[in-house]
Amino acid sequence: CRIGLMPITRHRITLPGVKPIQEAKPGYEYFYLYGAVEPETGQRFFTEHGRLNSDCFQVFLDRFARAFPYSHNVMVLDNGAFHKAKKLSIPANVELVFLPPYSPELNPVERFWQDLKDQLAFDLYRSLACLRQDVRSALTAYTDEAVASLTGYKYLVEAVGALPS
Repeated sequence: CRIGLMPITRHRITLPGVKPIQEAKPGYEYFYLYGAVEPETGQRFFTEHGRLNSDCFQVFLDRFARAFPYSHNVMVLDNGAFHKAKKLSIPANVELVFLPPYSPELNPVERFWQDLKDQLAFDLYRSLACLRQDVRSALTAYTDEAVASLTGYKYLVEAVGALPS
């Protein structure tokens, strides 16, 4: 999920004929959150990176594998080129499952990213450091129940449960 200084806007309800006013100061600095969520329990794991590429994804995979060393972890991913780079070394306790092309609605973490960005909408940040701090605070404020509610599609949980062991 890319998060940056460009203001996030959303629809607003106003009186008929009244246009909402949004202060804007475009900024072109950003960082990326790499994340994994467990839809049934709401358990989650995030890392911050400066780029969206296979090297950063490898760092994320390695850290994720070390954080959950005693479980078999199925990670559902889109078809980003960095997810499929030949130079990736997939940890033994991680299995990658790729979604059909152009189907973000099937990826549970996408609803989480949308909710996170909704919390950041309409705010202007003077620096990337201030934005990072607000993002970290928002991430720690999520409860397991809230994350499970956002990401725990019944059909997805059942589909993953039906995968061969």
